Amino acid sequence: MKTQPRSANTQARFSFEFFPAKTEVGEEKLKEVHRQLALLKPDFFSVTYGAGGSTRDGTRQAVTSIHNAGSNVAPHLSFGGSSEEEILALLQYYKELGITRLVALRGDVPSGTGATSSYYYANELVELVRRKTANHFHIEVACYPEIHPKSESYESDLFYFKKKVDAGADSAITQYFYNADAYFYYVDRCKALGIEIPIVPGIMPITNYANLARFSGNCGAEIPRWIRQRLQGFGDDTDSIRQFGEEVVTRLCETLLDGGAPGLHFYTMNQYASVSTLWGNLGLSER
Repeated sequence: MKTQPRSANTQARFSFEFFPAKTEVGEEKLKEVHRQLALLKPDFFSVTYGAGGSTRDGTRQAVTSIHNAGSNVAPHLSFGGSSEEEILALLQYYKELGITRLVALRGDVPSGTGATSSYYYANELVELVRRKTANHFHIEVACYPEIHPKSESYESDLFYFKKKVDAGADSAITQYFYNADAYFYYVDRCKALGIEIPIVPGIMPITNYANLARFSGNCGAEIPRWIRQRLQGFGDDTDSIRQFGEEVVTRLCETLLDGGAPGLHFYTMNQYASVSTLWGNLGLSER
């Protein structure tokens, strides 16, 4: 399926997310996927940062490679398991490299290890970045239209999101979801609290039901029952899963953009085909 080029919101921004490779083969694949997706001219790429800084070196390497290839790139950064000195050293490195965007996250400390930092929450990381680098970085933060799995309530989740905004966040990227109403309701609740920064929906393509179910269970993203039942019904028919996933996610993106979402952030899983198909379906190549 393919729609007409979308030109109503010329300020909408579009981005792709990678995770750092763990092998040389993975690194070469990531370079090729980046090369292909860069042809679509997204506003930026982001690179994730493992629990407790477990991929810190890989993240820095991937960020450097993408930056040197000529793309805007936003490294993820968190305090989980990292000291203030390590965080400040990374900030200085990225600043000297010419990076101007960050994704600031709470981060988790790997089980069985002790935290080496007195900081824990994302708003404290945002505060540190602002204090040490002023307005050099555009700071993205995370938010959760379907509530963070560790939040006590919907209200407390909004409270902590507002703390990140008040600390100096410039915009936010959501956890992925498949219910557009959850996003629009969340945005309305945020506006009622005085939160005015852009809230960009995170988009997860559907290509493998088992993997999606596992990811969603871990991060609290709901798979609506009708989608779950349909995917389960396809069994091992990967072509049908892919085609159905493309249709569902394309329609979700259309609904979000038509409803005023300020852009889309695609979780690529270091794959090219699924997100490029969505990009084409949405007519974004013509923007």
